[in-house]
Amino acid sequence: MGQLFRSEEMTLAQLFLQSEAAYCCVSELGEIGMVQFRDLNPDVNVFQRKFVNEVRRCEEMDRKLRFVEKEIKKAEIPIVDTGENPEVPFPRDMIDLEASFEKLENELKEINTNQEALKKNFLELTELKHILRRTQQFFDEVIHRCEQMEDPSLLEESSTLIDPSEPHRGGPLRLGFVAGVIGRERIPTFERMLWRVCRGNVFLRQADIEDPLEDPATGDQVHKSVFIIFFQGDQLKNRVKKICEGFRATLYPCPETPQERKEMLAGVNSRIEDLQMVLNQTEDHRQRVLQAAAKTVRVWFIKVRKMKAIYHTLNLCNIDVTQKCLIAEVWCPVSDLDSIQFALRRGTERSGSTVPSILNRMQSKQTPPTYNKTNKFTSGFQNIVDAYGMGTYREINPAPYTIITFPFLFAVMFGDMGHGALMTCAALYLVLRESRLMAQKSENEMFNMVFAGRYIILLMGIFSVYTGIIYNDCFSKSLNVFGSGWSVRPMFDSQVGGNWTFQTLEDNPVLQLDPAIDGVFKGPYPIGIDPIWNIAINKLTFLNSFKMKMSIILGVIHMLFGVSLSLFNHLYFKKPLNIYLGFIPEVIFMSSLFGYLVILIFYKWVSFTAHTSKDAPSLLIAFINMFLFNYNDPTNKPLYRGQKGLQIFLVLLAVACVPCMLVVKTLVLRRQYLWQKRLGTQNFGGTRVGNGPTEDQAEIIQHDQLSQHSEEETEAHEEEEFNFADVAVHQAIHTIEYCLGCISNTASYLRLWALSLAHAQLSEVLWSMVMHVGLSSRSFGGFFLLTIVFSFFGVLTVAILLIMEGLSAFLHALRLHWVEFQNKFYSGQGFKFLPFTFESILDGRFEE
Repeated sequence: MGQLFRSEEMTLAQLFLQSEAAYCCVSELGEIGMVQFRDLNPDVNVFQRKFVNEVRRCEEMDRKLRFVEKEIKKAEIPIVDTGENPEVPFPRDMIDLEASFEKLENELKEINTNQEALKKNFLELTELKHILRRTQQFFDEVIHRCEQMEDPSLLEESSTLIDPSEPHRGGPLRLGFVAGVIGRERIPTFERMLWRVCRGNVFLRQADIEDPLEDPATGDQVHKSVFIIFFQGDQLKNRVKKICEGFRATLYPCPETPQERKEMLAGVNSRIEDLQMVLNQTEDHRQRVLQAAAKTVRVWFIKVRKMKAIYHTLNLCNIDVTQKCLIAEVWCPVSDLDSIQFALRRGTERSGSTVPSILNRMQSKQTPPTYNKTNKFTSGFQNIVDAYGMGTYREINPAPYTIITFPFLFAVMFGDMGHGALMTCAALYLVLRESRLMAQKSENEMFNMVFAGRYIILLMGIFSVYTGIIYNDCFSKSLNVFGSGWSVRPMFDSQVGGNWTFQTLEDNPVLQLDPAIDGVFKGPYPIGIDPIWNIAINKLTFLNSFKMKMSIILGVIHMLFGVSLSLFNHLYFKKPLNIYLGFIPEVIFMSSLFGYLVILIFYKWVSFTAHTSKDAPSLLIAFINMFLFNYNDPTNKPLYRGQKGLQIFLVLLAVACVPCMLVVKTLVLRRQYLWQKRLGTQNFGGTRVGNGPTEDQAEIIQHDQLSQHSEEETEAHEEEEFNFADVAVHQAIHTIEYCLGCISNTASYLRLWALSLAHAQLSEVLWSMVMHVGLSSRSFGGFFLLTIVFSFFGVLTVAILLIMEGLSAFLHALRLHWVEFQNKFYSGQGFKFLPFTFESILDGRFEE
């Protein structure tokens, strides 16, 4: 738990892995997730690395599994997730996996191809069936009309259809026709095109197919229509066919005589029944194959992606000149070295190798990554801190303090017993059912975000209940638990100076209790704010003063705490100059000005009574006069004796701290640099030497590490260079930012006061405008009205006061921590420790 207050101590280690054991060792390291591999081949193309073929084979297997997964989802078959975490298969098992996936893919492709062909044939037969039915209806309608007209020539003409290529010999007019199917949405355009191209010399009849048809290629449902076109001559026939082809209409052969059409329809129906049986059998077979694959596809995914991750990691390693050893460099926590050693031994034993793997710690001047160990409770607060910036290696971690200060500052703005209790219940539900909710793996991004911060919401709700008790505010109403500390009885008692009568109560809608009269103010309320303020007309004025002073007090304490934490950073990194010319002047500057203001607030609260409160001076005017050295203001008397001398001393002390931070520190840094430079040239006879390795070390270090050490020497040499102008500008920026920030940051904490009043006023308006309507009725029907009004009140409370106001208070509390608190001691210039772990690789990859 002690490591939570500061990031883990990291070390750079070198791994010597035997070629036959490297795969298993990396597999074990991926299971524990405690090492971050460095790329030792940055200049080598990814296609030229040793294990690129194995990576490609894994990608090909992954592609085949994604195809299978797509087919399973397309068939709406649930993928079985037992939560099993299978071990990484050995490299020799890759051939068996490839064969299994190849067989499964080919089988599914063959089934899909056959099924698509069968569906296409089924679609054609279905369309032909509708054409035959509709065509017969068209001819029957024409014959029926001709019979009604009692014209034998028309009857003969309508019932006689011959080849249009046969010459007309003066007999009845003989027409040719084509029949087909076209998309229903293309019918109007199709009809207009026929009319314009054929100049009205064709006759079109069409009818919609009622049932939608399935497209064999896409599986979508499409609506089509049957059409028949009558024409005369080959020229019109060719035009009609070209137009049909352009509109993607499908033409089918249709017999000319009714008897042939009837026989053909019977044959089509028989073929459709046989084809439907074959389709059902094919679909059943496909379902069996996919159901069997759905039981193991998740395990296959895990195995393949683990193998791919291992080979990708092995490509980051260097190969020894003897081709028998792989050399890797990793960042790892010092506290987990034993676990890493044990994982290497377990991997060596699993591979059957007799040569153990070696872990060798290295000395490096490079900045290690930052790693903060977390659990399910602290991870949310750590994410809040990391969102501002990843902490510099081994500097103070704000997360442990944020666990308390963040929900507390949120609750100061959100303080309400009722709303806090609702938030607590919602978060408690997520906490108690977290295992079941995690197993469901919801895809709702909003829910996942809320679920990840369930412990943050729980603490925010608990702290809101506490501040609600302090404010005595529950859905904008006060609770009278201990009775009021005020009494109206002495105002009617003539013996103690009271002059009120019942006529006074009737004639004056607004009355004020005088605490100077004995017995009116019986004493302070045991906890929180007296409930009588809920009916007072000057409630807002009283709460304004109280919450504004409270915000300043909390803000100054919070910022002084942040400055105090910087002391531990200076002590750990052994920078005494930052303590004497940084930390101490900063504390003195803030304490002499704003710390003194907090003391004045407490002093005014305890030094004035009801009899002397009218003579109490204004703290705001007194604080302004303190900077202006104006002590002759007759409207604002001093609070205590010696106030003038003390305030002049504090202002001069604060002003004196500015040059200490601005000028003195820069000059001392320059003097230290010159002294170290002169001392170094004296010790080495005027010659500067680098920190290169010794001869013994050079024999051990491989050729690929020489470039790394040369880079470290260059970085160390650059760090030794001192640029006075850059240091002066940087220190000036820091000093100005801190001094002005003390003023702006203190004012920024007034958002605690503003949002607290805004939340209370919104809650009061919601009660008076909604809930008050339901409670105003005294009749029996008022019960039903109250039920409806309460539902509206509940919805608006959750939507506006809990969600919108809660999110607003959350964002403001976030800003107070990022800007006002963390900038006092937290630089956030590190980079995150990203260990090689299978859990992070597989997380969120499977959608069910």
